[in-house]
Amino acid sequence: MGLAAMATSARGMAATVRVLGRGELGRFTGGDRSEVGRFERELAQLVGTRHALAVNSGTSALVAALVGAGIGPGDEVLVPAYTWVSTAAAALAVGAVPVLVEVDGSLTMDPADLKDRITPRSRAVLPVHMLNHVADMDAIMEVAAAHDLLVVEDACQAIGVTYRGRRAGSIGHAGCFSFNQHKNIRSGEGGALVTNDPRLFERASMYHDVGSYERAGFAGADADLIVGVNLRMPELSAAVLRPQLAGLDAQLARRRKHRGIVLESLASRVGRDLRPVQHHDPAHAAGLALEFDSPDAATRFGANRGVHRLIDTGRHVYTNWRSLQARNPLHPALDPYAAVDAEIDHGPDACPRTLEILARTCAVDLAPELPTPAFRLLARRIAG
Repeated sequence: MGLAAMATSARGMAATVRVLGRGELGRFTGGDRSEVGRFERELAQLVGTRHALAVNSGTSALVAALVGAGIGPGDEVLVPAYTWVSTAAAALAVGAVPVLVEVDGSLTMDPADLKDRITPRSRAVLPVHMLNHVADMDAIMEVAAAHDLLVVEDACQAIGVTYRGRRAGSIGHAGCFSFNQHKNIRSGEGGALVTNDPRLFERASMYHDVGSYERAGFAGADADLIVGVNLRMPELSAAVLRPQLAGLDAQLARRRKHRGIVLESLASRVGRDLRPVQHHDPAHAAGLALEFDSPDAATRFGANRGVHRLIDTGRHVYTNWRSLQARNPLHPALDPYAAVDAEIDHGPDACPRTLEILARTCAVDLAPELPTPAFRLLARRIAG
């Protein structure tokens, strides 16, 4: 672990001790000293939005954002075929139906295929910024505006990353983040949504806390109250996250530096048997994936430490979303598909181009926690 990571970890431990010492572990027990409240303000400032709402997972953030946007039964929500299963599951959680969209060579939603999959029932689109690769948001927002679609960015894997001068999550009508153990900043579990839309924020806030109708700052006096659930983030999670949030830009800079080290080590092979995956803001790329000519070549490269072939990433590939394919509602009266006239394809042939791309592509872990000399050694081993 590098010195910066060690310092961040030490600050997080000190913050958790402070919270434990006060005994104020719940979201609303800390009053003005609430770690969650402070984290929300700092997150909104970093991302550049008016509002931020901390919740207990990225999945919860997606569900709360769709509730906030008024998405529900009879609606279709367009999602990429390469993403964690939660992106599609969030649509079902609010009674809507997910519609699969191909990804392109950037590993993110293909705007051309998005346009082709829109129907009169389409209400929202969930572009996903996979592996710190930001989707082509300008093109997606243009398509969405032309068809009056709401855009909720699934930025769970890309907090802090920029796209043409804007932070991921701040471009659509709402953006969602995850803080589980695999993300840029981590609290074991946790999530957040951000938005500039006061109405969306108000509804999402009411939904994330069943007792919100008695709390100041979440529902105005003239709010149309809705019954919520409990998606609240605890104080300890926010205490762990706040020091990491403060060091996020420095961490992303290390990712970009490590990306350059890997590409330098592979320079003799670039253009010959591998190519860096397209990035929509290459000057600020904080992730690295490599495309090969064949699945076999990707399989061989994926055997390296710190590398994995994308087709082998389980529930990130739509063909492995077995619970989605089963189409078993929680109760027959709550069947989202009953409100949709057309048959929607979630089978293995729904997005063949996505499968072909993933079979030939490997992601490289840029390991920002490693000191640069140690990462150089790893990069040389990857390059062979």
